[in-house]
Amino acid sequence: MSEEETAPAALSTFEDELDLDILENIPVVLSAEVGRSSLKIKDLLRLSEGSVVEFDRLAGEAIDVCVNNTIIAKGEVVVVNERYGIRLTQVLEAADRIRKI
Repeated sequence: MSEEETAPAALSTFEDELDLDILENIPVVLSAEVGRSSLKIKDLLRLSEGSVVEFDRLAGEAIDVCVNNTIIAKGEVVVVNERYGIRLTQVLEAADRIRKI
């Protein structure tokens, strides 16, 4: 049997043995994306206080919750002690979240 034929099995074993305790203390950036919009530079330069920019999402639609710019969940905006928060409504499986980030 060649090395190429055994490599996928060895890789799978390595992933199975990966100690998640090592990963648990790595800091990540959690962010929420309300929506996106494309503007031309001339329109961007015309923005001022009070300007309204329309996003690609409908009001009430779930927002994306991202870790290091990768979507890992969807949720809705809530207010907790006068601060914004997110109630998660859909979350990727733990294994998928680890794979994506």
